[in-house]
Amino acid sequence: MKRRDFVNKTVAATAISTLGMPLHIDLSAKEKTMQRKIKINKVNSNFEREALHPYRFGGGAVTQLWQSAAWLQSDSGVSKIGLGTQSPLWSDGSVARAHSENGANALMFAMSERALQIIKGSSFTNPVELLDEILTEVHAYGKKITGEADLRKTFALNSLVCVDNAAWLLYASENNIKTFDEMIPEEYRPGLSHRHEKVASIPSFSVGTDVKKIKLAADEGYFIMKLKTGSKGTQTDMLAQDIEFLSNVHKAIGHYETPHTKDGKIPYYIDPNGRYESKETLLRFLDHAKKIGAFDQIAVIEEPLTENNESYVGDVGVTIAADESAHTVQDAINRMDQGYGTIVVKAIAKTLSMTMKIVQACHERKVPCFSADLTVNPILVDWNKSVAARLAPLPMMDIGLLETNGHQYYKNWAKQEAYHPRAGAEWTKTENGVFKVGKSFYEESAGILLPSPHYEELFKVKT
Repeated sequence: MKRRDFVNKTVAATAISTLGMPLHIDLSAKEKTMQRKIKINKVNSNFEREALHPYRFGGGAVTQLWQSAAWLQSDSGVSKIGLGTQSPLWSDGSVARAHSENGANALMFAMSERALQIIKGSSFTNPVELLDEILTEVHAYGKKITGEADLRKTFALNSLVCVDNAAWLLYASENNIKTFDEMIPEEYRPGLSHRHEKVASIPSFSVGTDVKKIKLAADEGYFIMKLKTGSKGTQTDMLAQDIEFLSNVHKAIGHYETPHTKDGKIPYYIDPNGRYESKETLLRFLDHAKKIGAFDQIAVIEEPLTENNESYVGDVGVTIAADESAHTVQDAINRMDQGYGTIVVKAIAKTLSMTMKIVQACHERKVPCFSADLTVNPILVDWNKSVAARLAPLPMMDIGLLETNGHQYYKNWAKQEAYHPRAGAEWTKTENGVFKVGKSFYEESAGILLPSPHYEELFKVKT
């Protein structure tokens, strides 16, 4: 599939959306009152462990994910709780491999706590500025406690998601903001101006997954599959296993049809998690895809090469996406210069604040974005969905895209769903492979601005 130009669908603030509602409200008068400082008086943190059915990727596996929670209280007495899901293996595999699973998680949680101590007693105008002020210091602290001099910045950003989300909720409350659209600062609205009525739900399958499970997902209506390749072992072993996996998947579902792509075929979303050490290895994988007739169904290959590999990839014939390596806005711009045709954004992994900046930079360069998962909890799925629903579609699609795989891997997914303040709402359910994000989704901001009694309980003093 040749890389195609992205169609810029920016609309003016007064334009009418596909839902017949204004895309943006004129908030100029209100925004003038948002420049006052919000002082953080008190902070707190906590976390819960959630067990997984082992999820294998990046040459390793995770068996649990820590759900971190940051509590902020302003000098006016307002308090808010922000959530995060930690993933050391995804954010920096070197840390994960050097420590036990709990040890790597403890290091990341220590960075969240450090961030809270930094901002305690300080003031901020908006969360984007707050993140800019603390990221360097938190990253430096992470290098110190992990012993990794080249600790990936994504590891620090992952640790800051709970803090950043708490800051956004406090910002909204202090400024009497009622919706997600109002909450987006004016300079970042152009990149988040679209409104989908449907968002594709993308399941994720580890390399070697029994193809019967993948076929079952296709039979249930899921129509874009994320295939986690980058098998463990040597580069030769990895490539052999990845090729076999693609062959088995294509044989099982390659003939399925969908109304959501221009060619009517099921697209593949492949993610080697930076395991390919050379462009040549990637090209060998693509040659095999051509041989079996799967090449034209590859919608995107995410982060195939190691982060320090600066090979130009705009000439391989398929869209290559940057994810983990696009830590910051400048990183994303660098990847675009190297021929990366799309940027994967993860508000639930690299903070909403950084995501807004990356999305706007891509929008200005007419490069598309889409949202991917971190195997997050149901509430964070809707934080991510709130971004996915507002991104213009990829050229080959007609709806928004959102990878979400928590329902596949969490052992207690149904229990976590009950923690959502709008549990059971239409937009939280997948139907024929899509989330319906209609009027109530936008009006209620997916429920993410509402408190969750379960997570509030984490900060109540027990007597």
